[in-house]
Amino acid sequence: MIYKRLIKSILFKTNPEKIHNLALIMGTILSKSKVIRYFLKKSFLYKNKTLEQEILKIRFRNPVGLAAGFDKDAKLIELLPSLGFGFTEVGSITNKPCQGNPKPRLFRLPKEKSIIINYGLCNQGAEILHTKLKNKDLEIPLGINIARTNSQMSKEQAIDDFVSGFQKLKDLGDYLVINASCPNTFDDIDFCEINTLKTLLKEINKENISKPVFLKIKPDLTLDHVDKILEISNEYHFIKGFIISNLTKDRTNLKTPKKEIDAISLKGGLSGPPVKEKSNKLIKYVYKKTKGKYTIVGCGGIFNAEDAYQKIKAGASLVQLITGMIYEGPSLIKKINKDLTKLLEKDNYTNIKQAIGVDIKWIDQLNIIYILSFTIY
Repeated sequence: MIYKRLIKSILFKTNPEKIHNLALIMGTILSKSKVIRYFLKKSFLYKNKTLEQEILKIRFRNPVGLAAGFDKDAKLIELLPSLGFGFTEVGSITNKPCQGNPKPRLFRLPKEKSIIINYGLCNQGAEILHTKLKNKDLEIPLGINIARTNSQMSKEQAIDDFVSGFQKLKDLGDYLVINASCPNTFDDIDFCEINTLKTLLKEINKENISKPVFLKIKPDLTLDHVDKILEISNEYHFIKGFIISNLTKDRTNLKTPKKEIDAISLKGGLSGPPVKEKSNKLIKYVYKKTKGKYTIVGCGGIFNAEDAYQKIKAGASLVQLITGMIYEGPSLIKKINKDLTKLLEKDNYTNIKQAIGVDIKWIDQLNIIYILSFTIY
């Protein structure tokens, strides 16, 4: 409450990237003290066996994770367990160090509870981050989000660059993410484009991969396009799931006037609520289409337990957020987990796994009943 009433109003008067950088600096300092981490854990960590899951041989104490994009250079990985997260994802990490897009590249849209993000994959690069993360033993699972370096290159060079980054990072963390969905690169090379994705996965398949791999896709794809991605993914056994989804380029139906948005930025993807329904729709579609074969991580527009629960009942085993924490404060993670247990109890579930995809299963059951009734009639 203090964050929303006082702290946020102060922070939101300052350039968002400066605040982000300040948060990283403060978080890095706090993470060095075991005493501070202990007291943060006492304040922010909520545990309940109802929320525990083992997925792809990885143990998660709760389903709420920090999405890639906030802790790009893995500065907060020792602090985040104390804030109550069940897992975290660093990056996107690219093959070579990258400065990202020109500033300013973050813009708040308070009326939408959203942020326009045009970072452009700025990070220290695969070699530096490999050294930093090698042999790290963390309290919670760590995902390594990998993308191509954001510099001007041909499609063939971009694929080679992506694969080189993957080679350097493939032995890190608990799971890997192929980020095929970044909307903010210098050129128009799109790794969700079918032929490009097909070539990339073919090259990555040549690697000795020991970790589960997730494919992160865009929220703005047509269902026909998603079908083709699923068809390609089915050819490669190293792909164990999907992160659904990334930022949206769609700026229709916003409360903020178009002139106001165009005045601050013509580029960048939107986070938060503008992504929510797109994400939920894709989660439901992929879960139903693949009959639950893949593990789905739901991302986009999570501001409370109900938002998270919608994604879980649509087919997501895990969820991720960033924007919700920025608007609601760091206590949000504890509140979501605590309220999730109440929602599960209300629905008579003893473990969160029982709720995964129930909305889809319920619809299928109704269809079966309808068909049987029609047949009997």
